[in-house]
Parts: sequence; C-alpha cells; structure tokens
Amino acid sequence: MRFEPLAIPGAYVIKIEPYTDDRGFFARTFCAEEFAGQGLVDHFAQTSISFNARRGTIRGMHFSVEPHAETKIVRCTAGAIHDVIVDLRQGSETYLHSAGIELSAQNRRAIYIPAGLAHGFQVLADATEVLYMIDIPFVAAAARGIRWNDPAIEIDWPEPISVISERDLQFPDWKP
Repeated sequence: MRFEPLAIPGAYVIKIEPYTDDRGFFARTFCAEEFAGQGLVDHFAQTSISFNARRGTIRGMHFSVEPHAETKIVRCTAGAIHDVIVDLRQGSETYLHSAGIELSAQNRRAIYIPAGLAHGFQVLADATEVLYMIDIPFVAAAARGIRWNDPAIEIDWPEPISVISERDLQFPDWKP
C-alpha cells in the first residue's frame, strides 16, 4: 500500500500495490502494522456499506462529535464516487477547507479520514456501493452534519443532484 497525503493534514489516499499473475492480481487493502507505521489508527471496530441506486445522489456532509468522533477508511467497491472531506478542526491550518477525490471500483483507491473531518460523497455511476471501516462503534447521539452546499465551504460537486435525503437537506450551515 502507498499512503499519499491529501491537502488536509492527516488525510491520505491509499493506493494498493497489486501483485499480478495469469489469474489477475492480489493486493493488500489494510494492514494494521503498516497503518501504525504511518502513525494512523490501526484498529477498526465496525465495517458498513452504502448502496446508491442513482448517479448524482449525495450523501453528506456527516461527522460525529467528541468523544465519539470517528476515523474512517472509505473505499468504493462498485461504481464510482466523488468523495469529499472538510476540515472542521478549529485551529487547523486547513480549517473549513475541503478536498475531493474520485474513488471507484476501477481505481481501487481508498481515503483515510481522521476524526474531526466531515465526510460526504456524490455518486458518479448508477448502482454504486461504498465500504466504510470505522474505528469506533457508531453513536447516534453524536452524529451531526453540515449542509452539502454550505457557502462557507464551497464544495464543487461534479454532477447535478438527483437524490439527497431529507435529513441531509436539513443540516445547517457550519457554525463553530
């Protein structure tokens, strides 16, 4: 695996290094020892998936507050997404900055999202599935969100929006 830093400190693109032969390839997508060697969270308590039927769907922008803030690894296992993170860590040099990356079944990349960042994505292909590894169990009372089109953040979504949940539409603009 290769860990390539994103513009937001602590966030990384994870690229696999496949070993190929006549059958296809084999690649490691997670290794606790390699993550620990990078100074990253190396234990994940829960794995979840989301299935997204329609291109243009937006999920986000989601985060959890302390003491239940989550670190995540997100990978697209079918289809493609435009994945976005926003730095909500007050005092960070990239506070309220966003970064986006395409994750797809074809490019097999993942994103490492440290606690303190909001996360969301837009679906780029029908029938897209996204896999999440999360370091701590989900606590519903700690779940929060900010509006997908908050003017303070200026996320550039690549597609027209086809579906967004009522919950995500009701999130407020960011107020520290």
